[in-house]
Amino acid sequence: MRIARPFSLELHYQQQLMAPLVFLPQPRQVVQLGLGAGALAKYCWRQLPQAAVTAVEISAAVVATAYQWFKVPKDDRLEIVVEDAREFISHPRRRRSVDWLQVDLYDAAARGPVYADEGFYTACRAALRRPGVAAFNLFGRHFEHDFAPIARAFEDRAVVLPEADAGNRIVLGFAGPTLDVPFTALYERALEIETRFRLPARKWIAGIRAENRYSERLQV
Repeated sequence: MRIARPFSLELHYQQQLMAPLVFLPQPRQVVQLGLGAGALAKYCWRQLPQAAVTAVEISAAVVATAYQWFKVPKDDRLEIVVEDAREFISHPRRRRSVDWLQVDLYDAAARGPVYADEGFYTACRAALRRPGVAAFNLFGRHFEHDFAPIARAFEDRAVVLPEADAGNRIVLGFAGPTLDVPFTALYERALEIETRFRLPARKWIAGIRAENRYSERLQV
């Protein structure tokens, strides 16, 4: 976090976790699994005033640090829950209640996603409204291994963003009606996002299109 800009997203992979803006720009409920320093929580709280934001973090110490040192606001629209992410997202009351799900679950040594099995990702998909979008942070060097259970859980309705500077890869998983949209329309939406949010959204779309062999349409 930059002291002078505590509500900005400084890391590329964090910016890419905002890619659901392209596909579902007006979420009512945003759930984040993993708090860290609270960058995403703060950003969504400020930039999405129509949305309720819930961040789930297993460590009470991490939560206390985020409040004390990283300017995470105490506000009714931003809820921080101290709970295990799998237990939280698997609870029946979460079913089809989430518009955006942002998942960034790494332990203190950053050895890999804390949960990376198909059962966890299936619970994530079940929590999404129809339509709903999930964004998952993976590492490039383990990408193929970690991507496979996401693809299975989301019935191959998953797209990959370009690799971030630190080697992270962000995967988007979709629930709800089939997407069939021209890339020209996605670029137009991306330009709107760049203007309003100052996020490099056209680079995201270019990366997705490259993964789709430069097709004229995104079908997922």
